[in-house]
Amino acid sequence: MFQYKCLNPISESGLARFSKHFQETDDLRAADAILVRSAKMHDMLDLDKLLAVARAGAGVNNIPIDAYTEKGIAVFNTPGANANGVKELVIAGMLMASRDLLGGNHWVEENEEDENITKDMEKAKKAFAGTEIKGKKLGVIGLGAIGVLVSNAALNLGMDVYGYDPFLSLKSAWNLARAVHRSKTLDEIFEKCDYITIHVPLTKDTVNMIDADGIAKMKEHAVILNFARNGLVDEDAVLEALATDKLGHYVTDFPTPKVAGVPKVIAFPHLGASTEESEENCAQMAVEQLMDYLENGNITNAVNFPYTDMGVCQTAGRISIIHRNIPNMLTQFTGAFSRDGINITEMSNKTKGAYSYAMFDLDSVIDDDAVKDIENIEGVLKVRVIK
Repeated sequence: MFQYKCLNPISESGLARFSKHFQETDDLRAADAILVRSAKMHDMLDLDKLLAVARAGAGVNNIPIDAYTEKGIAVFNTPGANANGVKELVIAGMLMASRDLLGGNHWVEENEEDENITKDMEKAKKAFAGTEIKGKKLGVIGLGAIGVLVSNAALNLGMDVYGYDPFLSLKSAWNLARAVHRSKTLDEIFEKCDYITIHVPLTKDTVNMIDADGIAKMKEHAVILNFARNGLVDEDAVLEALATDKLGHYVTDFPTPKVAGVPKVIAFPHLGASTEESEENCAQMAVEQLMDYLENGNITNAVNFPYTDMGVCQTAGRISIIHRNIPNMLTQFTGAFSRDGINITEMSNKTKGAYSYAMFDLDSVIDDDAVKDIENIEGVLKVRVIK
């Protein structure tokens, strides 16, 4: 029986997918698996029983990835599960930046007791006049699941779309509409586009990806939209550009004390994936990935270990080994099995950066002594008997 702990409220439609082999626990130290959304986990390092963490969402900045990887703990996320919810908010953000909908709404609220509001609004509305997005150029930085949906939706709204992603995946390439212009540089996005939306993870290489130099290359009154992560856009540079009318608006899902309440900043309280559908999709994907890993050893959407799928074990035994990506590891594994008289019927060994993940299907049940032989091999981080 596997035990799981939820650090945040997780949709019941996801939790209902757990099989009879799983039960929820309130004891963090008893958990084999953790489901999390936004809870900070960097202080949760002394969890000896923990095998896997599943983030019901895409970002994993709240999880100590490096420390967990060294402990052989798999960390999963759910890319694409909330993509449509974020896409719709990006489109809404563009519309709000192009048409002063907030200003118009505030005027109505302020004049709710005006008996002549129907007449007076005809004079007042010119203060909230805006522009249409049809025919405007949209630059999309990052063509993952969300970036592709935003690009295709903007095309359907009559926009001219430019996309930048030097690491475009085959799946995204297939889903991206042909009419999207592929930009080879960020400068082309900055120089050509009226609206610029960013959809990349926050890493040491993407911090302040949009900075003062990039903003200086943008069109006058360009609009920046950030529904990806705080830290991707240099807020000091944005505030200076807004003050000088270089930028028209900054639309963000990550308000900070610097930008909250600033004129021409349209900010939301991290609403991108806050839809019933997104929360259900993320929860369902997270649960299914955890179950497949714990019950079968298969890995899908782990951020720290490679994709591996050997289906359901049809032999007497299956063992998984998380190890460093160094020479001679497979030879040592197969040698250990041979010494213990265990025959391998099928095997897989995949790598991701400095780490590798191996699975072996065996024609006999592996005993504790054989497991210890493998655990004692230098470079092995975690050994788990699946069956």
